[in-house]
Amino acid sequence: MTARKLFKLEGKVQHYAWGGFQYLRDLLGLPDDRQPDAEYWMGAHPSAPSIIDSKDGGQALNEYVATNPAQILGQATVDRFGELPYLFKILEVKDMLSIQVHPTKAEAEKGFARENAAGIPLNAPHRNYKDNNHKPEIMVALTEFWLLHGFLPEDKLQAVLREVPEFNVFISVFQTGGYKALYQQVMEMPQDEVNRFLRPLGERILPAYKAGQLDKDTPAFWAARAIDNDPKGLDHLDRGIFSIYFFNVVHVHPGDGVFQDAGIPHAYLEGVNVELMANSDNVLRGGLTPKHVDVPELLKHTRFEAVHPNVLKGTPGKDNAELIYPTPAPDFEVSRIVLDDVHVYYEHQSQSAEILICLEGDANISGADNTVGLLKGQCAFIACGESYRIGSSNTALLYKAAVPVK
Repeated sequence: MTARKLFKLEGKVQHYAWGGFQYLRDLLGLPDDRQPDAEYWMGAHPSAPSIIDSKDGGQALNEYVATNPAQILGQATVDRFGELPYLFKILEVKDMLSIQVHPTKAEAEKGFARENAAGIPLNAPHRNYKDNNHKPEIMVALTEFWLLHGFLPEDKLQAVLREVPEFNVFISVFQTGGYKALYQQVMEMPQDEVNRFLRPLGERILPAYKAGQLDKDTPAFWAARAIDNDPKGLDHLDRGIFSIYFFNVVHVHPGDGVFQDAGIPHAYLEGVNVELMANSDNVLRGGLTPKHVDVPELLKHTRFEAVHPNVLKGTPGKDNAELIYPTPAPDFEVSRIVLDDVHVYYEHQSQSAEILICLEGDANISGADNTVGLLKGQCAFIACGESYRIGSSNTALLYKAAVPVK
């Protein structure tokens, strides 16, 4: 490798059951092998590191960063994080993901140390903490997107408990014990009780769902879809269905962003998005999954409070071609770059390691020593300290990941 700072980057596709068969396949030119394509990873995560300069033999990005972290990441990033602190992804969500909560940094460190001391293997299915890092994340929609995000405001949740006849019994629980008492009761409920509450609900909403009479902005649609997609059907109902009714169902449009901080329960339901997160794999699950659900640990880290969804529209950067989606997370910052007849180029000097992906059109990134051309679905890695200019032969849509160095 030379001392240059601008490279072509090739990410890794992850195949999970909830993935789709269209967007990533078209974006990346993937084979039609009928396994779902769920996530495209761009980063230095050791389990699936990206490759730089793959046509010239290539090198794993984590290995390249290790050759000179201060020069590649920037001293400020190394001092604070010691590694590339983010993982950049494109997600294609065909079926809903598990309901989940992420721990704070301090709690992740304690949980990781505790499970290590207990001798639990990192790949054990009942392991909660895969590393010692927090996992805040931001998503920006590339298509119409639906997700669950935090508990409903009190008045809206009380209305749900009144209007859904199967949930009337929980009104007094919520009125006397609040969000925690309500959520704890359904999460700790024996499975036969879960079935007793949810089977009549399922029997009532499934016919309307199958007849196409439910709106995607309603919890009934997603609850019915979860039941319909579950091989166990009405015989063994997932307690995560309660959460679909207790949480905000958020509908965002292309270009809209949503930030998920530690402790906020959430789940992606359908659509395609760009996702940028801290470099972690710590997930505490709350249902809609066959994977391990540790209820005491989940309750310990959930924020039992009303959430009024804040849909981020982005703020213009110093270069008007760029729209930045700021968050409280120090690990990452995502931005959207559009080149068109009004904004014909984008100029910047990287203050951290950056990753860019071209989602539409084409782009040429010119650095100090070389130029990288990107077509749809192609990526670039830019080391800290590189002055570069992006142009296009026509138009281009790119998303960029960086560390918000002040």
